[in-house]
Amino acid sequence: MKEYADLRLTVASSPHVSSPVGTRALMLDVLIALVPALCMGVFFFGPRALVLTAVSVLGCEVFEGGYRILLKKPQSGGDLSAAVTGLLLAFVCPVGMPLWTVLVGDFFAMVVVKQLFGGLGKNFLNPALAGRAFLALSYASSLTGWVKPGTKYWIELGQTGADVVSAATPMADLQSGVLPWLGSSEASMRDMFYGNVGGCIGEVSALALLLGGAYLIFRGVIHPRIPTAYLGTVAALAFLFPQGNDPVDWMLCQLLGGGVMLGALFMATDYVTSPSTPLGGWLFGVGCGLLTMFLRRFGGGPEGVSYAILLMNLCVPVLEKHTLPGQYGRKRNGKKTGKGGETA
Repeated sequence: MKEYADLRLTVASSPHVSSPVGTRALMLDVLIALVPALCMGVFFFGPRALVLTAVSVLGCEVFEGGYRILLKKPQSGGDLSAAVTGLLLAFVCPVGMPLWTVLVGDFFAMVVVKQLFGGLGKNFLNPALAGRAFLALSYASSLTGWVKPGTKYWIELGQTGADVVSAATPMADLQSGVLPWLGSSEASMRDMFYGNVGGCIGEVSALALLLGGAYLIFRGVIHPRIPTAYLGTVAALAFLFPQGNDPVDWMLCQLLGGGVMLGALFMATDYVTSPSTPLGGWLFGVGCGLLTMFLRRFGGGPEGVSYAILLMNLCVPVLEKHTLPGQYGRKRNGKKTGKGGETA
């Protein structure tokens, strides 16, 4: 019996099957998938895009680590979730935003939205989008200073994009009901696909985001149901309601412009704030698409992706409650159910 002397019985709740794929591995895949979009942002907006992104990532790591030190909780920086949040928050900000402003967004995302609700896995809103929404409400001017692509520069810490070289964005034209190449942005379909347009750092290049999304799907990190439902709904509504423009051109511009690609592939697919049931995922994606197009058409601003996803985040508990498959033997409407939830 000596060989069993050091063995201990461990009692824990399910699941009991371990997996080599952990949080760190998943977050690392997301970071890899975001690299093409970051490279395109730096290419079109200059090294300031890399500086702002690095500051955002560092800010998220520091705020999360500092909070957990103050509350004497185990450190979680090694799971890379804070780095992903910092990168995504920088992606939805213009390159000319003052660095201190993005740090305010980092604090709100990491401390208020994530840590105060229990940390990773317990937040009910997407931290990066919540941080962006907070900045839009508190420092709106910092989020409207669009920089002309192709301008290579280092912006001083106190400057905004409007102080350097301002430019119109395709979304401003679309809000006016005009195709970008006929409006003030003069952006062609090719410009919107590659990213040679004014906008936020990480959302301008549809090509880079599609490459990153394909990588995540190939690696099994995300399921294509939410992006398919989201982009499909946006495409269908844009095609059916082109506002007097060519339906195909209008549909493609709505898909390539703004943050739809970034939102559908990287924001809406967040494990914590999206439904875990298949039907719930489809409904979630459709809801995001409907709200995005509604806000773009009738909202006060040209974009609606952030608020659409945040509103659908709040609906996730309801979606999961009503789309869970029936449990074997569970009574439904007073009747016993059989295998797969079918009424016996």
